[in-house]
Amino acid sequence: MDIGKRIADARILAGVTQQELAEMLFVSRELVSKWESGLRRPDLGAVERIAGALSVPVETIITREECVFTELQRLLPHGEPVPRERLSALISRFLRERPEKEADVFIRKYYLLNSTSEIAAFYGIGENHVRSLLSKSTRRLGKFLKEELAK
Repeated sequence: MDIGKRIADARILAGVTQQELAEMLFVSRELVSKWESGLRRPDLGAVERIAGALSVPVETIITREECVFTELQRLLPHGEPVPRERLSALISRFLRERPEKEADVFIRKYYLLNSTSEIAAFYGIGENHVRSLLSKSTRRLGKFLKEELAK
């Protein structure tokens, strides 16, 4: 089952219309419709907000594996098929080479699926600082993967 179908099912089960969900999330009804039909795919932050609005666990909409690989898939060179085992090994190696806090923030976000606010509260730092760390980490990971996959 795809993410769009899971969003629609959770929304219907909650007794919420597309318009009502859109208003809860401060997005257009058209965007909710596109998510549900598969024309657009919400990022992890949007999935977290959708789950919160519908009072369901994030895992109702997206599994841990889908989340991690979907979010990180955009870092791979286009047209480059990478078996998940190899990608996991490369990411593990990348994280071992990062400073401890940077690696931990990355793991909390992409493996433990902590929200930005949860990570910020854990470290006692601002959410913008967490977003900055994650942005830098993902850029570095993208460069690392490009270099490794070119070998």
